[in-house]
Amino acid sequence: MIEKTYVTSCGEIHYWVNKVANFDVPQLVFLPGLTADHRLFEKQIEYFEGKYPVFVWDAPGHGTSWPFKFDFDLMDKAKWLNKILNKEKFKASVIIGQSMGGYVGQAFSQLFPKEISGFISIDSAPLQRQYVSGLEIWLLKRMEGVYRHYPWKALLKSGTKGVATSEYGRKLMYEMMIVYDNDQERYAKLSGHGFKILAKAMEADLPYELSCPTLLICGSEDHAGSCIRYNKKWNKNTGFPLKWIKKAGHNSNTDAPDVVNSLIEKMARSVYQQTIAIKDESVKKNRGNTFK
Repeated sequence: MIEKTYVTSCGEIHYWVNKVANFDVPQLVFLPGLTADHRLFEKQIEYFEGKYPVFVWDAPGHGTSWPFKFDFDLMDKAKWLNKILNKEKFKASVIIGQSMGGYVGQAFSQLFPKEISGFISIDSAPLQRQYVSGLEIWLLKRMEGVYRHYPWKALLKSGTKGVATSEYGRKLMYEMMIVYDNDQERYAKLSGHGFKILAKAMEADLPYELSCPTLLICGSEDHAGSCIRYNKKWNKNTGFPLKWIKKAGHNSNTDAPDVVNSLIEKMARSVYQQTIAIKDESVKKNRGNTFK
């Protein structure tokens, strides 16, 4: 993976990309959740690197994408992502978003529906206003204070054991959280800002429709918020297939990487076959026009 940067008015975004692959489409775009960094998808990058073009970032304000001004919203993140993907010539992307990354993916689809060829939600939830109550939005806007005053050791413990069931998943989340060990203020600001822009995006009451092939993935032991309840409703209302990952928590891609990788690969193969079929049909039409 090659580390690169993209400069915004708020700071510098760091991302990693590898376009050397057996199949040039689709490109797999991995978006980590709130407070996690690119390492969240190390098992996915390890598996898909060399098969498909792959991309992962440290979201604005996260990991190496720091310092960063918290003067942006969810749509800004989607716009920056689009500019980076255009720069890297990613034009047939399957977006794989975990938790907050899934919300970024839905915002991206709202703004750039022709730039996304597939969407996979991993332990995320729908962005539409209809799924959340006024009280939930009210609470989202006030989470910074909670994280600012929550005892750090207890927060570190709940933040690691509460999102994963496997030893590997918990150890990885600990390593990502310990970055903020001496700066709880930054952690609180990062978390609070993330929830605020999520609430703002929900209040915008936009369609956030997903017209591309979509797959919902959720750990059966995901107790982060109301993720299980949201995914059940999302599946019921849209018909999007929902795959439960047994004994996995909120970071199900770290608890059961082989299972999740298999599901991602199935989507990638499907999109690849569709892309090739469209190209073949286009070639046939052009040949026909030549002899008219």
